[in-house]
Amino acid sequence: MTSQSTKTATGRGREPPKWRMGPASGAGFPIVDREDFSDATFRLEIDHPVMAKAAQPGQFVIIVTHDHGERIPLTIADYDRVKGTVTLVVQAVGKSTREMQQLCRPGTALYSMVGPMGQPSRIGEAKKVICVGGGLGVAPIFPQARAFKERGAYVISVVGFRNRDLIFWEDKFRECCDELIICTDDGSAGIKGLVTKGIAQAIEQHPDIDEVVAVGPPIMMKACAEATRPHGIKTVVSLNPIMVDGTGMCGGCRVKIGGRIMFACVDGPDFDGHDVDFDDLMNRLRRFKEEEQLALERWTETCRRLDMEPHTTTQDSGRS
Repeated sequence: MTSQSTKTATGRGREPPKWRMGPASGAGFPIVDREDFSDATFRLEIDHPVMAKAAQPGQFVIIVTHDHGERIPLTIADYDRVKGTVTLVVQAVGKSTREMQQLCRPGTALYSMVGPMGQPSRIGEAKKVICVGGGLGVAPIFPQARAFKERGAYVISVVGFRNRDLIFWEDKFRECCDELIICTDDGSAGIKGLVTKGIAQAIEQHPDIDEVVAVGPPIMMKACAEATRPHGIKTVVSLNPIMVDGTGMCGGCRVKIGGRIMFACVDGPDFDGHDVDFDDLMNRLRRFKEEEQLALERWTETCRRLDMEPHTTTQDSGRS
């Protein structure tokens, strides 16, 4: 951190520590576009031709915003092999993602971006599939829906949001899906209720569903697995445990699958939803709740001291 204080453009006479000034333009992995979907959710498009060429549906990256930043695992929401860009959709819910929201703008760059990591989703020969996304999980389910459609499947997407104002990418889904079912908690758009209502509707209208793929909060994915279990429909979920290195070395992302211990970073992140111990997963996600809250409070206080504007949300809960 710099000890020299110089007059800034704001006239406040204080220069924030250099690592607090955000990613340096012209270094690292440039952010070429950004779109804010709500006061907490935003899209970043990053210039990374090699990763864009290698990325597959279901994979994730680990990014570091600046040289003092935390490693943040994020599922790849889209990629453009022609433009050479990778798209991430982020929800500002804790210290590190709120810092991303504040610092990551077009013209800046991520300090580090490693990937693609994890096993790609298995896009098999299913003739009819339901792709389910809840909240932020809507973004990472999109590449899978598109891949199934490109393989020739009949694709039904079920996406869930709290209300109409939080809906994003409706046009992208309609372009690649045969049917789109929107669910909102308050009924302001589509079906009133959870995504499980959309799943039930799709199964009722299409009893020949071959596979369901679900991405979202653990409680939502658990509900999806239970909704399909009586029908015997193959159900795949993408798990988001606490993760550090992403290479199977630390063991932090271990999950229980059918009574076996597996690592989400190298064995997943996709697993059979009917075999996942979701209660164990959710308990592990709560393990560092107090530490996460303390980190958020310290960061917010630092922002206040430096006359920066922190955003107001809750703490981090895992991979997007």
